[in-house]
Amino acid sequence: QVQLVESGGGSVQAGGSLRLSCAASGYTFNAYCMAWFRQAPGKAREGVAGIRTGHATTYSDSVKGRFTITRDNGNDVLYLKMNDLEPDDTATYYCARRAGQGSGPWCLDFSPEGWGVWGQGTQVTVSS
Repeated sequence: QVQLVESGGGSVQAGGSLRLSCAASGYTFNAYCMAWFRQAPGKAREGVAGIRTGHATTYSDSVKGRFTITRDNGNDVLYLKMNDLEPDDTATYYCARRAGQGSGPWCLDFSPEGWGVWGQGTQVTVSS
């Protein structure tokens, strides 16, 4: 079945770095746009980074310049490299697959209803 499994979360001090991974299985990975979302306690889930099948990317303003999303289409893995982490980055991070195939500009819209498959999440905690 279609599955996304995140790993790489942890606890770091402000200014530190982490790299999250998302292993995909059960579908043709390179046919779908992918994204990373996060959800902090008491807050709505928000999109932070998205990537099209051809590697074009988009970022939320809050992480632009600090986070980098990449994908390895040969090994079906999505990554999120997070540098210069801040306490406000503390959240559970989820990888997500677009509900439909294709790779137009629309697929980098972070509206949650457009994303059909979600991982279980990995916790990132940044202390000051």
